[in-house]
Amino acid sequence: MRHLKLWKMASVSLALMAFDLSAAPSDTVRFATFNAALNRNTSGELIADLTTADNAQAQAVAEIIQRTAPDVLLINEFDFDPNGLAVELFQRNYLGRSQNGAAAIDYPYVFVAPSNTGLASGFDLDNDGDTTGPGDNYGFGLFPGQFGMVLLSKYPIENTQARTFQNFRWKDMPGALLPDDPTSDAPLDWYSSAELEAVRLSSKSHWDVPIRIHNRIVHVLASHPTPPVFDGTEDRNGLRNHDEIRFWADYISPLRSRYVYDDSGKRGGLRPGASFVVMGDLNADPFDGDSTGRPAWLLLNHPKINTRKTPASEGGPDAAARQGEINALQLADSAFDTADFADGTPGNLRVDYVLPSYQLKTHRAGVFWPTENNPLFDLVGEYPFPSSDHRLVWVDVRPKLGWHERATD
Repeated sequence: MRHLKLWKMASVSLALMAFDLSAAPSDTVRFATFNAALNRNTSGELIADLTTADNAQAQAVAEIIQRTAPDVLLINEFDFDPNGLAVELFQRNYLGRSQNGAAAIDYPYVFVAPSNTGLASGFDLDNDGDTTGPGDNYGFGLFPGQFGMVLLSKYPIENTQARTFQNFRWKDMPGALLPDDPTSDAPLDWYSSAELEAVRLSSKSHWDVPIRIHNRIVHVLASHPTPPVFDGTEDRNGLRNHDEIRFWADYISPLRSRYVYDDSGKRGGLRPGASFVVMGDLNADPFDGDSTGRPAWLLLNHPKINTRKTPASEGGPDAAARQGEINALQLADSAFDTADFADGTPGNLRVDYVLPSYQLKTHRAGVFWPTENNPLFDLVGEYPFPSSDHRLVWVDVRPKLGWHERATD
């Protein structure tokens, strides 16, 4: 099987991907994704926490970002607010201040957009007899924008050319894996016909954000699919996770993307030949965990995606050896893990990805996961985590090779 071959090739190259804190070389651009767990339980709570410069979690998250110094960074689980105040405060009070001697970092370009999380659907989407719970929202959340995301860049963002897919309906994906009610004989009937007219594919949103780098355009394809758990035998979250990932596999394939429409009504996927980087917490491991149909391989095996460098760390194997339990039984190389989950099940997994398009030459890649004896280990720690249960993942690409789409002035 091709994915097993790729896995073995990646393992052979592991020595080249060890934990590395050096900044990206001047002729490369570092793309990174980080589920920073900067989400809170009430609206406005994150803003309150970031108003001062002494929130311990935000300090740890900021130091991780400063020490890896990405040029383009997607942060998942960063609560959305319509005025962008939270990200402004995070930049001013945390990223813009040295954390434990790490160099301050500034991102002059920011992209934020609404999330489906916490938005009421008016339907009983989890079929629990009530229409007002967090599972009845278009995306699971306690308030609008919880678990949102933000894109930060040192390079100009072409905001007017950005596309969002927050409102794309799940049923409009050909061959959608819609859930079935196991108590009924009718097929694919977890959602009523009225609900299917409303249910959205994206649990947060899908973004295509063009960034101008050296007068070329690279499209950041950002998302955060729902975890494939917290449901029942109908597997509605597992199926949705699969199709949220499949969306990008179709979007970068001109013959398969004709069904796509964005929030402004424009149809179709990415222009042929355009350069891109798929980034985000996809909540799907290629080998282990609970994902339905192993959807990560839709991207890892995609001919338009460059998988020659797999981000890795020394801390992943160190954690797996210390924590044991299901980690000792997993199929995948723990060096590629990006999240520290419960050790009974599912164990530590690779769920966070930075996947450049095939034209982009990759230079180095890594996962910020220090070993227990590393002075920086306290930034990641163990449960309860000082920063997040996810790790920052980065890939360096050379910016002047293979980018065929010229930026518009």
